Amino acid sequence: MDALKKLFGGNTRQFGMIFALVALIVLFQILTGGLTLTPDNVINLFNGNSYILILAIGMVLVIIAGHIDLSVGSVAAAVGIIVALAIRDWGLPSWVGFLLGLAIGAVIGAWQGFWVAYVGIPAFIVTLAGMLIFRGVNQYIGKSNTIPVPRDFQTIGAGFLPEVGPDTGYNNLTLLLGLLGAAAVVFFEVRNRRTAKELGAEVPELWVTVTKLVLVCGAILYATYLFATGRPGTSFPVSGIILGILVLLYGFISAKTVIGRHIYAVGGNRHAAELSGVQSKKVNFLVMMNMAILAALAGMVFVARSTASGPFDGTGWELDAIAAVFIGGAAVTGGVGTVIGSIVGGLVMAVLNNGLQLLGVGADLTAIIKGLVLLAAVAFDVYNKTQGKRSIIGLLIRGGGGGTGTRGTPLQPDETTKTSEVLAKDV
Repeated sequence: MDALKKLFGGNTRQFGMIFALVALIVLFQILTGGLTLTPDNVINLFNGNSYILILAIGMVLVIIAGHIDLSVGSVAAAVGIIVALAIRDWGLPSWVGFLLGLAIGAVIGAWQGFWVAYVGIPAFIVTLAGMLIFRGVNQYIGKSNTIPVPRDFQTIGAGFLPEVGPDTGYNNLTLLLGLLGAAAVVFFEVRNRRTAKELGAEVPELWVTVTKLVLVCGAILYATYLFATGRPGTSFPVSGIILGILVLLYGFISAKTVIGRHIYAVGGNRHAAELSGVQSKKVNFLVMMNMAILAALAGMVFVARSTASGPFDGTGWELDAIAAVFIGGAAVTGGVGTVIGSIVGGLVMAVLNNGLQLLGVGADLTAIIKGLVLLAAVAFDVYNKTQGKRSIIGLLIRGGGGGTGTRGTPLQPDETTKTSEVLAKDV
């Protein structure tokens, strides 16, 4: 146990969701007779859930700020149908249609952000209205028809890294991407260790660092092998590239920038944040606008993978995104959450869905199991808080620098919980 504490930073509970994800993968790998970790299944699982993971990135910022967005599925459907019709009927190039979709998402986000930030209507009500409005827009504009999109547009949702270079039996670009990812992990870990030494800070023992690097790089390289050895014509999906860029971008924004610190501050305690100079209205406007842009992107990725936009696109997406964020450890009261946590939560739901399908479990039992998993994940975190223990995601924030106080200093888990409780009382 002492070795585990050294390896995982003092408390293994902070990696509870990652352990749960690994345990689910191992469990379904055994129960399905090895079907879970086949290259084709991993590629399909990742490609088929990328749009939900994109939504989760935006939703976690909304929830950190103390709001909820119920309109993301309808916004995605409305943008998808508009873009499909614009490309087909107006003859727009696919890249122009893509930019048009992002612009429409920004307009929708500005509309909803205005009502939330400057009129003061709760986001739950505004986005509930948006869910109805934009579902109606999808039905009205599309006339309940299915609108196909051209092959070049399909690349963003159904495309893969191309085959280049000599015939190695693998997809060379996927191999290169995996090797670069592993090298980046080693580089940043070594650099952080060296910086800590120079500053006189305590650093973990060398064997701890080496073991951690072996585990992380081993996982990256094994995933690389699976993606690089799929059936001909497949490899690492383009939607995965988009998702990876978004994770890096929003992980940096939430942890290292002023706007990221302000989002945590507003969600933790809006009044205290305003007293320290944070413009809460601007923050609320931006998180709602950003969510709509990412919903538009997710809608286009789904349409591209499906090869067409249809009248039932986006149904229930908001629930999947919210579930991913809460399973990833975000607090219902706001102020707590991470981008990585939401991605892990989304992957837990994706693996659970996929594994149950491989086992032939019906949709009814699948829904029941997913609901119980969501309830258990949130209940466990709430229980830790009521017992005076730090929450899983609070520990993640302390370890990764995710949350910050209103004056730019990192929030400790207990402080984050307290400010969230104050906000809940004020509301």
